[in-house]
Amino acid sequence: MKRGRRRHGAEFKAKVALEAIRGVKSVNELGSRYGIHPTQIAHWKKQALDGLPGIFVDGRTREEKAEEELKAQLYQQIGQLLVELEWLKKTAGPES
Repeated sequence: MKRGRRRHGAEFKAKVALEAIRGVKSVNELGSRYGIHPTQIAHWKKQALDGLPGIFVDGRTREEKAEEELKAQLYQQIGQLLVELEWLKKTAGPES
């Protein structure tokens, strides 16, 4: 009987990769323990190590981008409201 491909969640991959990074057990021992090919574990370990620096850089950048987008939207709304206010003042006529 042929086994299909197994899909592992991100949490599981991170757990196995972290154990591989720690180095307490060899990749072969981890493979036996979790039923994963050692090459796959090495790949997850490499992905984790390659992506690690991005966690510290991208988080702040994403927050700054979101904040800038929010500011732009708010300034646009303020501008639109000011135009509407001026139009209302003109169309209401002189105050009595």
